[in-house]
Amino acid sequence: MTNRRLNRAMLKNGFQFPSDVTCGRTDDLPVKVLQFGEGNFLRAFVDWMIDIINSENMFAGSVVLVQPIEKGLTELINNQDGLYTLLTRGIQNGKVVEDKRVITSIKKCINPYKDWQETVSVVRNSDLRFVFSNTTEAGITYKPESYVKGSCPNTFPAKLTSLLYERFLQFNGDVTKGLIVLPCELIAENGKTLKKYVLQYAADWKLEEGFTDWIESANYFLSTLVDRIVPGYPVNEVEKIQEKLGYRDNIIDASEIFHLFVIEGPKEISKELPFVEAGLNVVWTEDMTPYRTQKVRFLNGTHTSCVLAAFLSGLDTVGEMMDDEFFGKFVKQVVFDEIMVSLDMDEKIMNSYANSVLERFRNPFIRHELISISLNSVSKWKVRVMPSLLDYFNKRKSLPLGIVFSFAALIAFYRGKLKDDQYLGERNGKEYLINDSSDVLAFFNIIWNDDEIDYTKIASQVLSNKDFWDCDLTRIDGLSESVSNALKNIIEKGVVDAIRSYNV
Repeated sequence: MTNRRLNRAMLKNGFQFPSDVTCGRTDDLPVKVLQFGEGNFLRAFVDWMIDIINSENMFAGSVVLVQPIEKGLTELINNQDGLYTLLTRGIQNGKVVEDKRVITSIKKCINPYKDWQETVSVVRNSDLRFVFSNTTEAGITYKPESYVKGSCPNTFPAKLTSLLYERFLQFNGDVTKGLIVLPCELIAENGKTLKKYVLQYAADWKLEEGFTDWIESANYFLSTLVDRIVPGYPVNEVEKIQEKLGYRDNIIDASEIFHLFVIEGPKEISKELPFVEAGLNVVWTEDMTPYRTQKVRFLNGTHTSCVLAAFLSGLDTVGEMMDDEFFGKFVKQVVFDEIMVSLDMDEKIMNSYANSVLERFRNPFIRHELISISLNSVSKWKVRVMPSLLDYFNKRKSLPLGIVFSFAALIAFYRGKLKDDQYLGERNGKEYLINDSSDVLAFFNIIWNDDEIDYTKIASQVLSNKDFWDCDLTRIDGLSESVSNALKNIIEKGVVDAIRSYNV
């Protein structure tokens, strides 16, 4: 394999890619998209879609990425001039399908904590039209903070407010210079929620009334739903892949074939984003509720409710979880006996989608690390799993045992200690990194700090934390006791024996 790194010089010099590698147009296109989030998902979803409509001569625009937190991939991305290889692999119509595509839609990535003015310069660009984001469920949040012109705010909504204000000033409130904002975070009504926080910051900062009017009249905040499994960098096979490609790519991305993008908004806007015309699985709708409920409960809810227990048992990937005789059954129980029971939807539609989800989990090409899915599990559990728990209890007046056990597994997963500014758990004598917001980690560090474990107290403290759940879950009859018992068994017996004793 050549040590040549993937970059635009290779393309300009006519580098010959293997015959099974597709490379789209590489023009120096105007920046039409500002994207908060440089991680695996958006690069395998939105940036891939934009690359396709560029290659079909339908869009003619490039993307500038903004790293939403202080540590990220900016340097790696810019070292490759924004280029990377996307592998899409899976089973389609009973046949193995594998596609390799060099994505050329990204112009550069910015770390706003170091280069805020560069971020501002992008939003002042008259060609800019779209803002995409994926800052995880914890990213769309409101936390009071001051406005300091010329400095980078903390939260994503505050960053967006500050940048929109810069654009408002740059174009003197021109209503034709508004932006179309499409957040991809997996929270209900993500577009409406983001807009609410932007307006809240504008009020907090006492920005002029004309700016608020401009936000309302010139900009669109569209709620969306995204669906694609993206395991990301194929760490266990990257050397073999790069050998075959003939070049070194330090930010290779990998995803499944399936993709779905549901956008709730005026269909006339779809003409500006011709995803449908390019043959992509994109739906523009006036009401995305049924799409969101199905996807969040079955796909994301199954992930979040099962992976932490599977990880603690010693498994490492979704594939291993599905192939495991015991956990394979556990996943099916949660899906068919608990999540499905909690919903009032057409049973045939639910069965079909649930089975397709399990088939996607078994994709032999995807090594989806359980530890990567564990990112921000508290906010994920609230959005993805808690509604099934509440609906099941309201319908049956009893507890869904698998989901209850998953709550106990979450608490056990967050059993850790601070070490060198990292919060580390322990599995089979080896440490693992627990990734979540600082307030979540601080909370678990405190409740797990006692030498003698009081399982009842710990379960109660977590269940009653309204900052996590927006309600007191100890009010659900029998839940606190059930979680406490399951937690005790997980810690003292191990996950597999604990589930057995819990009659799941």
